[in-house]
Amino acid sequence: MLTDIDIAKKTTMKPIVEIGQQLGLDENDLELYGKYKAKISYPSLKKLNEKSEGKLILVSAITPTPAGEGKTTVSIGLSQALNRLGEKAIVAIREPSLGPVFGIKGGAAGGGYSQVLPMEEINLHFTGDFHAVTAANNTLAALIDNHIHSGNELHLDPRWVTWKRVLDVNDRALRNVIIGLGGRGQGIPREEGFDITPASEIMAILCLTKDIAELKERIGNITIGFTYDGRPVLEKELGFEGAIAALLKDALKPNLVQTTENTPALVHGGPFANIAQGANSIIATKAALHMADYVVTEAGFGFDLGAEKFFDIVCPNGSLCTSAVVLVATVRALKHHGGAKLSDLTIPDTKAVIKGLPNLGKHLENIRKFGMESVVAINHFPTDTKEELKIVEDYARKQGFDASVVDFWSKGGEGGLELAQEVKRLVDDTICKMHPLYNWHDSLENKIKTIATEIYGAKAIDYTSMAKKDLKIIKDFGYDKLPVCIAKTQKSLSDNPKLLGRPENFLVTVREILIASGAGFVIPITGDILRMPGLPKEPAAQKITITNEGEIENLF
Repeated sequence: MLTDIDIAKKTTMKPIVEIGQQLGLDENDLELYGKYKAKISYPSLKKLNEKSEGKLILVSAITPTPAGEGKTTVSIGLSQALNRLGEKAIVAIREPSLGPVFGIKGGAAGGGYSQVLPMEEINLHFTGDFHAVTAANNTLAALIDNHIHSGNELHLDPRWVTWKRVLDVNDRALRNVIIGLGGRGQGIPREEGFDITPASEIMAILCLTKDIAELKERIGNITIGFTYDGRPVLEKELGFEGAIAALLKDALKPNLVQTTENTPALVHGGPFANIAQGANSIIATKAALHMADYVVTEAGFGFDLGAEKFFDIVCPNGSLCTSAVVLVATVRALKHHGGAKLSDLTIPDTKAVIKGLPNLGKHLENIRKFGMESVVAINHFPTDTKEELKIVEDYARKQGFDASVVDFWSKGGEGGLELAQEVKRLVDDTICKMHPLYNWHDSLENKIKTIATEIYGAKAIDYTSMAKKDLKIIKDFGYDKLPVCIAKTQKSLSDNPKLLGRPENFLVTVREILIASGAGFVIPITGDILRMPGLPKEPAAQKITITNEGEIENLF
């Protein structure tokens, strides 16, 4: 069986200029990064805004296994299937992070015959967007520490600097560190820590920003820490928003690439859904909507994480209205939620599938809470039996949802033509009735409770003493009217990764609440979720290599 990278290397790509021409873009609209990658220029983005918008389709999923359920593959495959039906479709997705690429989950470029290309470059350094975010984040960190070292006119409390450094690597050793050691000339010693780059507020800002003016404004509104008397300090008091934005000048432009079937793809931005908003950039999604009749995008992890944040944070910020949801379900994930061991997911087990169905049921309930029409895409794996697939399909239909088995991995767009037809019917026949789950102006406690009880299924919220202190600070300084971006494990509907299926009567524990005032939301941290992941015992990096001729091997 060919691997993803083998298939990618065998695919004949078109020059990116030709892909641009499919969208009405000429060479002057593109800034080329070699033969097969380009960024769309700012003047061209401005011209696109004058065109009418197409329909937006969101791909989400049930609670995944650690390896993921092929949501990106389905997103890419669906865009290819729509094009096979003679429609003009684009896929708009996030960029991969090096953490998962070298860790356990793999990249985020799809798989098999439904990938975005050039796969190796997209999964590694791509056009340098992640490095730009890392540099911008850490430049601000250096400027903050320099300000403290050089007189500290703003009276920042070194023990209360909230701006962390970031790195696009899974590195548990950097979660908590001491900086500034070595004497008076080396800075002020203080506790510090690293987050992974997708958790950076700079990444969140990049993906919520529509132009350079807004980029600078959001950077200026970042809360970098607190003074000795407890007043929050914003970045604009330092005055470096112009310099930080300058580092992001090119990173803000959407990246144009193509799929294995030469369907245009915008791959831009990369916040994780378990610790940030989990969607690609608004600027890329808006550009895609102005260039195509149908735009397929995705929200990270399960519907409880990425999709909830997409509807409650991303859509209001981007004035986006989603026309339909495609919910990805797999037999193997349902077996996992039904009690099967991860090592046994390839073994036929109808009892485990049936036992795991309530997880699917809860996500389907949640879709209706946003007023959305939806269809279930049952992502087929080679070890699935016909009986297992039929169980899932019948269950979805009993819940009032159409369902379709897809095999985008081995068949490309052809593997989901039935799904594409059903999605097209949903989109064409439906007036956008999407609505958020809560009102931003509600109290912070009610917003957290609404998400936890309505979407996760919790019975109550428990706040630690630290979280209660954070709540008071947030209220005192007017941050309580911001939307909520909950950081929670992706492995369970609850905040406990061991509670599989559809857990009930559980508490959600909020241990602290971070202020992301530049991005425009607050981040309740629940359970044991970490913003800097660690590597597994046997990371994917053990297999990845490069030949003497410069060819990447074993990337997936």
